[in-house]
Amino acid sequence: MLFIKDQDGEYHPAPKKLILTEANKLMGYRLRRGALILSSECAKAVIGGKLRGKQCEVFACLFLDARHRVLAFKEMFTGSINHATVHPREIVKEALQLNAVAIILAHNHPSGGSEPSSQDISLTATLINILKVVDVRILDHLVVGDEVTAFSDLGLLPEN
Repeated sequence: MLFIKDQDGEYHPAPKKLILTEANKLMGYRLRRGALILSSECAKAVIGGKLRGKQCEVFACLFLDARHRVLAFKEMFTGSINHATVHPREIVKEALQLNAVAIILAHNHPSGGSEPSSQDISLTATLINILKVVDVRILDHLVVGDEVTAFSDLGLLPEN
């Protein structure tokens, strides 16, 4: 339990809303421009916090420079309860505009499941091939449900 100190010096349990507000600020800080993302665990923690609990499927990209510092985190596409249409052209445009060298893909499953679907695997392979042409690497693809599953942890990320 988290406690806060009032003006009289008394400690009281912190309200849930305050805890969530502060947690969101911390997540935003970890995704600020220039922050380092050095492992899938770090990426899973910060991106999971951003996408978990959304009511519809959201596809996002974390754009990184050559030293894996954050350039931007963008929610690129929003869909329905179980599908989001992803336009590779828009991801390429954003990567080139930000001068990104690498990307971590992420999307949520509002159902709470975090198992990658065959469509998720196919889309990742397609994006790897498209982005390879412009020298941008896909470092991982995260599926956010009640847990966060990384393609790299499952061996689903083809060499690129």
